[in-house]
Amino acid sequence: MNDSPEMEPAWAELVERRRSARALPPYRIPNSAEIETALSGFVEAHSPGGKVSGLARLGSGASKEQFVFAIDDPHGDAGTKADRYVLRMDPQCPIIETDPRREFTVLNAMNGRIPAPPPIWVDDQARFFKRPALVTGFISGVTKPKLAEDRVSGMGTRLGAKVRAQLKQQFLDILITIHGFDWRNSPLEGFSAPDRDAQQAARWSFNFWDAIWHLDKVEDRPIMSLARHWLSENLPECDELVLTHGDFRTGNYLFDEAEGRITAVLDWELARIGDFHEDLAWIIMRLFGVVEDGVFRASDLYEREEFIAAYELASGRSVNRMTLRFYEILSSWKCYIIVAASALSVARGSHSHQDIVLTFMGAGSAMFAHDIAILMKDVAR
Repeated sequence: MNDSPEMEPAWAELVERRRSARALPPYRIPNSAEIETALSGFVEAHSPGGKVSGLARLGSGASKEQFVFAIDDPHGDAGTKADRYVLRMDPQCPIIETDPRREFTVLNAMNGRIPAPPPIWVDDQARFFKRPALVTGFISGVTKPKLAEDRVSGMGTRLGAKVRAQLKQQFLDILITIHGFDWRNSPLEGFSAPDRDAQQAARWSFNFWDAIWHLDKVEDRPIMSLARHWLSENLPECDELVLTHGDFRTGNYLFDEAEGRITAVLDWELARIGDFHEDLAWIIMRLFGVVEDGVFRASDLYEREEFIAAYELASGRSVNRMTLRFYEILSSWKCYIIVAASALSVARGSHSHQDIVLTFMGAGSAMFAHDIAILMKDVAR
């Protein structure tokens, strides 16, 4: 592998940050008192006189440590920003390296355009916390219906006919609004556009995940080598660069079940300027969908062809099936890297607050290997 593969500069920095973290000792999870001390200093610096109250750890996913809190500030302006706040902080080495400054930037850009958590403050240089951190406003809502089966949020979540009917058009409209953001006339600080040539968008994405694979892999797998070679030899051209979310699916948005309304789109860490096919391919992955009576529904909202047709009609864009297939293979390849390389290597080094969860995730590698094999078989015909 080339020691310096071509990729977006900000993502290249994340690769180097991850490389450096490998030499660090095991992660010691901070207790509530330590978090409150650091958070109090952070709030005081941004809103003098503000006092942190009601700090509580949120059930977090595999990547971020998350806390909810309030600010008692009768004489300042902090209390007018939100009723409650969320602190999102990286552990020593998260399952996916991200930049809170970019997340802060894109949330600002989306403010007022789509439902999303309002960005409040960011500590991207880890001046107050031991790791980069972001504070947003707290948005109420759920990621799955109360009566849904007890599954990991977004993984085969069954919304039910009523909720599906309420959310599917909102889901599509929000995606199209994100893709329609005018990033050229409203530049995003810290984001670079892959506009040197038509294949650069795909090359940047492939090279980033390829670098993570070589950095984190526990063992070589023939199916990964096969997919890697095919992807590197079949980079598609991008006709239109858009802002992509990177992880848009059921499980990454909140909704009000009583009103049937999406209240916030979450997890913007992987947002980038790239090819809209990358978002579409991620949405239609089997991992995030439901099969019922032999019919697959992406995010339990749309059947595959229904979703593609609806996107084309509403956006005015044409979906290139070969480009979509490239990003479908890339998506399964990325997921294999996340669960079988990054998750296991982080857990083995005790570099996260979720070592048990990350170890458990490694079992998903067989599923993604199977998906890659099926997709590769189709392109070989």
